[in-house]
Amino acid sequence: MTQLRIVLITVLSLIAFAANSLIARYALDQTNIDEASFSLIRIVSGALFLWLYLIIKKDNSALKSGTWFAALALFIYAVSFTYGYKLIAAGTGALILFGSVQITMTLVGYREGERLNATQIIGFLLAFSGVVLLMLPGIAAPSFMGSLLMCISGVAWGIYTLKGRGSNNPTTATAGNFIKASPLAIILWVGVYLANDNIIVLDNTGMLYALLSGVVTSGMGYVLWYSVLPALKATQAAVLQLSVPLIVTLAGSLLLGEAITLPIIIASLAIIIGTALVLRFKKR
Repeated sequence: MTQLRIVLITVLSLIAFAANSLIARYALDQTNIDEASFSLIRIVSGALFLWLYLIIKKDNSALKSGTWFAALALFIYAVSFTYGYKLIAAGTGALILFGSVQITMTLVGYREGERLNATQIIGFLLAFSGVVLLMLPGIAAPSFMGSLLMCISGVAWGIYTLKGRGSNNPTTATAGNFIKASPLAIILWVGVYLANDNIIVLDNTGMLYALLSGVVTSGMGYVLWYSVLPALKATQAAVLQLSVPLIVTLAGSLLLGEAITLPIIIASLAIIIGTALVLRFKKR
């Protein structure tokens, strides 16, 4: 894979992850869809899309691919993500989520023998400081339960990402994991349905956003990410994902009319320069 293709696929993947945050937050805040239904539609639609995609490519191995461990991690990530974004602001949630991902992946990278040299440490601290600064203007104290759920989601996503890094065929593995996670999502939905006196809120607009999240920003986004992940080390992948809160903020400015202030510009430069230092001066 050429360097240009790696960069392009990585950028598209990060945009998809950022869009997931925006879509989930908007759907749960502006429509009447409940969290269990959003999670169910997202996971099942992602599974169907990936399965049909492989069928078109004459690949019938999806049902046999993936692992139940990875599927469980995917399920925990998606459900904690959805319930968390019902309780916490998009920017705060993105910071906690990807901060947890970074910690998880960096610890795993350290265990695997990856080390940061002095320049990389400076770059990492610069990028992380930029993310923190990005979230400070106008931030309110987040919900404890929302913060806890986003932490759980981040740890699960970090584990799931690293699990997929060793796959020889990431597309079929991702499809298999989505398919295996679908029964778990159905069980959750039925449990919530019964616990709420057989009442579930299915909002048409919310369902559309859930489908968009499942098919485009999840199914397609994960396939892109796993196709480029073998070219990245665990620490590199962790730092790259720190840029997602930046993308969320910029998209919020374009789509929601939020102002881009001086602190946001400073934070953006810190993230870009810090990430470049980590990637440029990696140990050989």
